[in-house]
Amino acid sequence: MTELHSNISTDNSPSRDGSIRAGIIGGAGYTGGEMLRILINHPNVEIAFVHSNSNAGNYVYEVHSDLFGDTDLKFASELSTDIDVLFLCVGHGDARKFLETNAIPDTVKIIDLSQDFRLKPKASIGTKNFVYGLPELNRDAIRTAQNVANPGCFATCLQLGLLPLAAKGLITTEVNITATTGSTGAGQSLSSTSHFSWRNDNLSVYKAFDHQHLNEIGQSLNQLQSDFTPPSAGWGALNFIPYRGDFTRGIIASMYTDSDLTQEEALALYTDFYKDQAFTHVTDRNIDLKQVVNTNKCFIQVKKHGNKLLIISIIDNLLKGASGQAVQNMNLLFGLDERAGLRLKAIGF
Repeated sequence: MTELHSNISTDNSPSRDGSIRAGIIGGAGYTGGEMLRILINHPNVEIAFVHSNSNAGNYVYEVHSDLFGDTDLKFASELSTDIDVLFLCVGHGDARKFLETNAIPDTVKIIDLSQDFRLKPKASIGTKNFVYGLPELNRDAIRTAQNVANPGCFATCLQLGLLPLAAKGLITTEVNITATTGSTGAGQSLSSTSHFSWRNDNLSVYKAFDHQHLNEIGQSLNQLQSDFTPPSAGWGALNFIPYRGDFTRGIIASMYTDSDLTQEEALALYTDFYKDQAFTHVTDRNIDLKQVVNTNKCFIQVKKHGNKLLIISIIDNLLKGASGQAVQNMNLLFGLDERAGLRLKAIGF
């Protein structure tokens, strides 16, 4: 990873107009682009810089062409610490390397979108400690945190489908999960399984039973249900089969497990758990991806089938599963309206 040359400044107060000064590392990728699209229109944020090694000096709209007419920002080659918050929109492993090679003052809040600091044994570097940034689980801790580890996309979708059960200690048998994600979940770099000609009109399974997001899901469920066994053989196991979808964005997950709850009890449990949440909504009606794509929402459908409880959870993998949730966490860190900058319109049709 290329080391950045820091323009060191310790003045990290918001700008004179009261805006939060934000910096973005890795602004040319999918999550960086979504971060720009949100923050450009955020009422409380000024983008101080957006960094890209490969695009330094180019206008942002030369990479993210839909932003033509919205901004005259250029990608920067240097890092400034005259900011209030830094978003790390870099690949897995690169966030830790970045913080090892760049001196970021402890007064700058950091929101990392990689997986580098999500698991508790690895949730720190030097003097910096990271709180796991799932608002529906850790809202109060996020509000008082200095640094946040943003959850993974599959992890967000699946956790939101299972947290209410764990909160009541009701995950007592295996949970069987199938989830399909859009091609943007693979990142912007092309590979044999992300190229259009392979992905279009195609479906495939990958990382069956051992997807890396299972670790953070197990960690969160254990936080609410102490006797939950993290992903492993035996009761409490999460049997997760991920699919690559032939669409661009979104995740739809179906989960089922044995349950003694009635339909009415299950719906009441989920509705009560999420009643005060800004973006997670529960229903017993059928749901579909177009309801949430291009938004920071999660919709959850709860349905009883015999002795099985079926939970369907849907999100936009780039928004609630990445950049949108990162901005939601920023809003919490700075005491803003949680929905600020995130009142986004679904595609609808």
